[in-house]
Amino acid sequence: MLHTFVAIVQDKPGTLTRVASLFRRLNINIVSLTVGESERPDTSRMTIVCEAHEHAAHRIRASLYKLETTIHVDEVNRAEAVVRELCLIKVAAGPNSPHGVHSRSQIFELANVFRARVVDLAPESIMLEMTGSASKIEGLLQVLRESGYEVLEVSRTGRMAMRRGHHTGRVLKALGSKADEPQDAIDLAALSDDEKLPTEFDEA
Repeated sequence: MLHTFVAIVQDKPGTLTRVASLFRRLNINIVSLTVGESERPDTSRMTIVCEAHEHAAHRIRASLYKLETTIHVDEVNRAEAVVRELCLIKVAAGPNSPHGVHSRSQIFELANVFRARVVDLAPESIMLEMTGSASKIEGLLQVLRESGYEVLEVSRTGRMAMRRGHHTGRVLKALGSKADEPQDAIDLAALSDDEKLPTEFDEA
């Protein structure tokens, strides 16, 4: 299953490499990784989407906390967070495209239905900008391709997530310390061999 983690980390050289190496040692594939500035100076916000067993979330969080640059880690899901993705799509459109001179007006109509914006118009192409869920973006791409349009380029940010409502005191406190390292226990003996993760994380 897919897990979405939001990590606040110190903005230092090598932090991204350490996080990526940690998932490599865990043998867990990162589906998407989005990094940018956070609300606090000298920190970055990472949204990490990975595919792992249902019971792996606790161990992943604990492993992230072992990195010196980690300030806070939170796992979120669709029910309790706003999850969005930004996508840029360049589509062939012009006199020489499969739909000819009518291609642009038809793409404009599709963009309106999916609430996408036209951000660039060139003689032979149109660029669309779309923000929404991954399924909504996939829907637009599928309709474009099934309608015979040539999708020239696609650039996607991956998921960005933020928990709904206000920060709790626990989260605010975490921005200054690691005192809230997760303590919820999981019966590791009850897990199968495939569900168990490595416990050693020696720095390279």
